[in-house]
Amino acid sequence: MDIPSKYEPQKIEEKWYAYWLEHQYFRSLPDDREPYTIVIPPPNVTGILHMGHMLNNTLQDVLIRRARLLGKNACWVPGMDHASIATEAKVVAKLKEEGIHKSDISREAFLEHAWDWTNTYGGVILEQLKKLGCSCDWNRTKFTMDDDMSASVIKVFVDLYKKGLIYKGYRMVNWDPEAKTTLSDEEVIFEEKQGQLFYLSYAIEGTSDSLTIATTRPETILGDTAICIHPNDERFIHLHGKKAVVPVCNRVIPIILDEYVDMEFGTGCLKVTPAHDENDWKLGEKHQLETIDIFNEDATLNANGLHYKNKDRFIVRKEIVKELEKLGALAKVEAYTNKVGTSERTKAVIEPRLLDQWFLKMEDLAKPALKAVLDTQEVRFFPKKFENTYKYWMENIRDWNISRQLWWGQQIPAFYYGDGAADYVVTENVEEALKLAKEQSGRSTLTISDLRQDEDVLDTWFSSWLWPISVFGGILEPDNKEVNYYYPTNDLVTGPDIIFFWVARMIVAGYEFRDTRPFDNVFFTGLVRDKERRKMSKQLGNSPDALKLMEDYGADGVRVGLMLSAAAGNDLLFDESLCQQGKNFANKIWNAFRLVKGWEVTKQPQPDAAALGVAWYEAKFNETLTEIEDHFSKYRISDALMAIYKLIWDDFCSWFLEIVKPAYQQPIDEVTYAQVISLFEKNLKILHPFMPFLSEEVWQCMSDRTPEEALVISSWPEVKKCDPNLLPEFAYTAEVISSIRTIRKEKNIPLKEVLNLQALNLQEVSSRWDAIIKKLANIAAIDAISAAPEGAISFRVKSNEYFVPVTGAIDVEAEIKKIKEELTYTRGFLKSVVKKLSNERFVSNAPEQVVAMEKKKAMDAEEKIVTLEKSLAGLAES
Repeated sequence: MDIPSKYEPQKIEEKWYAYWLEHQYFRSLPDDREPYTIVIPPPNVTGILHMGHMLNNTLQDVLIRRARLLGKNACWVPGMDHASIATEAKVVAKLKEEGIHKSDISREAFLEHAWDWTNTYGGVILEQLKKLGCSCDWNRTKFTMDDDMSASVIKVFVDLYKKGLIYKGYRMVNWDPEAKTTLSDEEVIFEEKQGQLFYLSYAIEGTSDSLTIATTRPETILGDTAICIHPNDERFIHLHGKKAVVPVCNRVIPIILDEYVDMEFGTGCLKVTPAHDENDWKLGEKHQLETIDIFNEDATLNANGLHYKNKDRFIVRKEIVKELEKLGALAKVEAYTNKVGTSERTKAVIEPRLLDQWFLKMEDLAKPALKAVLDTQEVRFFPKKFENTYKYWMENIRDWNISRQLWWGQQIPAFYYGDGAADYVVTENVEEALKLAKEQSGRSTLTISDLRQDEDVLDTWFSSWLWPISVFGGILEPDNKEVNYYYPTNDLVTGPDIIFFWVARMIVAGYEFRDTRPFDNVFFTGLVRDKERRKMSKQLGNSPDALKLMEDYGADGVRVGLMLSAAAGNDLLFDESLCQQGKNFANKIWNAFRLVKGWEVTKQPQPDAAALGVAWYEAKFNETLTEIEDHFSKYRISDALMAIYKLIWDDFCSWFLEIVKPAYQQPIDEVTYAQVISLFEKNLKILHPFMPFLSEEVWQCMSDRTPEEALVISSWPEVKKCDPNLLPEFAYTAEVISSIRTIRKEKNIPLKEVLNLQALNLQEVSSRWDAIIKKLANIAAIDAISAAPEGAISFRVKSNEYFVPVTGAIDVEAEIKKIKEELTYTRGFLKSVVKKLSNERFVSNAPEQVVAMEKKKAMDAEEKIVTLEKSLAGLAES
């Protein structure tokens, strides 16, 4: 066949992906094989492929392709998350461009627009994952807003409500003024920010006195309803029972006493704003204070903000400070660093807000999930260090705020039939709701039109925490064939940044709804950072275009570039040169394939060198395969690839092919050729999970294959026993060959010039490797000698000394000068090491291995000096 001179990934990637899909190699149905299941961390429906997705999904594809080769029934379920906040923001923005405001249309009309947007733009990322080579079972693609997925969410809500685990409460929650919705505590990121501490003076009613209060948020004084001091603070005893006047709004408020106040912070006085701080709310409840909300939902001020009405909170902050200064109520301003809560989604600064919300009690639900990771190890974390993070969060877990003030998502199945706090029923559909409402209210005349469903939707994570169960229909049909076969799943690959949002909650759901774990292992990837260690982001502009990378380097090249530095749990410092390295590796394999396929094959005896080379590479392959298996068992995926990389690049291409390669324009014997092809195919099998396109292309070009013989469904090699002496003997032989090649390079002796090799009193060296030494180093003969010859260059391998007679081929004077310089340097080096070892303080305090290393340096230097002196003496005599 005509083999292209260059490997061109763009031409073959689409071809093989289409071939794999056509023959349904990724399709999985329950059968009698052992299942191996992965569920994809569902990307947002709004998303496009970025480096984090590339890393995460390449790792999953490596695991699923290897499982397929191991003969398991590999099932990788793809899908997308409806991403309530992000998607609603996209739809709102699109409508705004069309001159439509969300508030001007009905919920039904908005949802029509949302579905139109989803059907037009959603799912782009899944198509991009195909370009990466991801071998998902695309027939199983799920979306968290699919009818069955939504029905699962609603069923779970009703079930938990009936168990008394879901409740409605008027609580202080995290409000995102940009998305205009509440967030759970885990969706708030606390960032250290440089701000200011404002010292404000409050007049004491009926006196000429005042007190000073320190605050970072002067605009919230408009919501103050008390001032709190510590009852034991002697500085303020005279204020007990008094009232203060709030500047600007002139509201008279009580001065209350409570031990909650930190006498050491600020001035020891605390302004209490119950509507806008959780601790203030608790004080307000305790002391029965008035609650005054000063903010609109977008964090502009409402009517309680007086003349600042409809102005943004941060603009008001600047303006009210100026007003306070004019009023003489601003004592001073100091620079102040504090932690500010921001929205994980929109980055907006969070406002604490009092709202009626739905909560899920988590304390008891968390217990089996905590035990599964820390005690029974039913769920294992890789790397193990993340168990501590998990433990801390689960032991300090708070009730989960599961309601969101959005329209895109699963609408909460609570139906109100009156205005009272308890005038509602929770059930899966409106017909059942009407029946329950009649029973609960005693009003037989109620109709469906009298019912009003809760406006809020459920937190997106409330659907994705069911993901490993719901994708197999395990909520709606708990005993169906698929969930019983595929669940629990095997591996979850995800980032540690969603260990709370998703990983922990899935484990909770698994034990609550299936009474077992959702997966066996969790492999935490690191974050992808640039070479300056900055997290990749659109804002910084340091995140490369994923599709452009694949276009430039091929999907396999990018996969290798990512995997070579993707140690579990450690951040990946991405550099585009890594992808170039992957591309170079692909070209190396392609050139090796072209070399092998270019050989003429005839019937002739197999050379000894070739037979021994094949035996050695078999042993080397099996040693590496054992190492790879160990790496996979510990989820050291990067290390597994590096072992394969070194095996193919160094051992196969640089050594093995050179050993078996026939002489120039000479044929190769058919026995050796068949063995080379067989070993090449073994290489392709272990390479396939990492470089699926290249490996399939080479595999298919090796010989005519039927669809049943495709590499993607072939078999993973098995470790075989080999002669244990082969590897150490070859390592010795390779050192001999490398030393001769170094001499050639240093002395400018071309490879075509035949040399002789002399060995002095060889010990424990097998002569069976002589044929390989002769071939690869172009040696005519290897002679045993009893004394060091004159005019020869020597080198040592272990305790054996070799000589290469080269006096006629080198400039003796220049060589003598070079050796003298090296002798001077080595003697100086030895002197410095001996001085260090003579220092008792160093020897007694340094770690044992460090002292041993220094002693070895001294020994090596002494041996080198002896060798150099011999070489110098030989050259001098010549």
